[in-house]
Amino acid sequence: MNHKKAIAIAAAAAALSLVGMPASAQTILKFSHTDQQSGARQAAAQVFAKKVEELTQGRYKVQVFCCSQLGNDPKNIEQLALGGIDFTVSATGSYAPHVPSLNLTMMPFLVDNYAQGWKLYDESKWLQEQFDKAPAKGFRFLATWEAGFRSMTTRDPLMSPDDAKGKKLRTFPNEMMRWTLESMGFNIQIMPLPEVYLAIQQGAVSGQENPVDTIFSNKFYEVAPNVTLTNHVYSPIPLAISEKTWQKLSPADQKAMVEAGQAAAKVSREMISGNDANQLKEMAAKGAKINARPDVAAFRAAVQPVYGKAREKYGADVDAFLKDAEMVRATVK
Repeated sequence: MNHKKAIAIAAAAAALSLVGMPASAQTILKFSHTDQQSGARQAAAQVFAKKVEELTQGRYKVQVFCCSQLGNDPKNIEQLALGGIDFTVSATGSYAPHVPSLNLTMMPFLVDNYAQGWKLYDESKWLQEQFDKAPAKGFRFLATWEAGFRSMTTRDPLMSPDDAKGKKLRTFPNEMMRWTLESMGFNIQIMPLPEVYLAIQQGAVSGQENPVDTIFSNKFYEVAPNVTLTNHVYSPIPLAISEKTWQKLSPADQKAMVEAGQAAAKVSREMISGNDANQLKEMAAKGAKINARPDVAAFRAAVQPVYGKAREKYGADVDAFLKDAEMVRATVK
């Protein structure tokens, strides 16, 4: 074989090897969340990852870390702001340590159903103004995914606030949630989600509160079989990107991230709103006692002082958001 032919064959082989090695031109982005492998959050994250890769022609690959592998919700959001991870998705109230006004999204009984919640989050001008504060804190919101309405799982039956008095209930670190649960009569215990099952099993707490999908995927009904559908807080989960990551993207890739986030949000909303009944049915088949008719009027009455506390701390913002919520409840049934 002559020298020129050998060079030509070598060059062709090198070219072929490059075709099969796109990884060198691919940027890996880390997405961390706290949901289980079987949860709707993980399913939506996988939709998002696939869509990002597709819309950026494979230049970006999203690697999803579920199950608190990289940290709990507060840690994930801290890492997001620092640029240690690229994406996370968490309850709106979890972002409140960075944007305090977002605590108000955790006020009790703002909306009565999913359609009202979606309209509130998509159209509230007040809420959009709060979301717009996030980039200055190190992250920005791309889309609002769904987690559902928060309800209770307890070791003992829970019909009204009378049954809550003196009971220790786990929740996540959020001021508004603490006010709400304490006004119902609970004593509050803050702990990371992965520790909750064992804490209930060992009697350290008498139960916890979370959306149905989270209750189902974490199997909390096994150790706290009384599932009470209080629907006390509407709890969607905004998807956020690190501002450091965002600023590195071209305008076209920024648009791709938003489009992917919104596509996954649609899947997330359909999945959660469509799954509640089936998941409750499956929990009941496994021994859970589903209380679909607690004394909601008594719970609503118990939490009335929360709005006054909120006004004392947050002023006019409280009634601005309550007005948006009231309008949504009046127009969407």
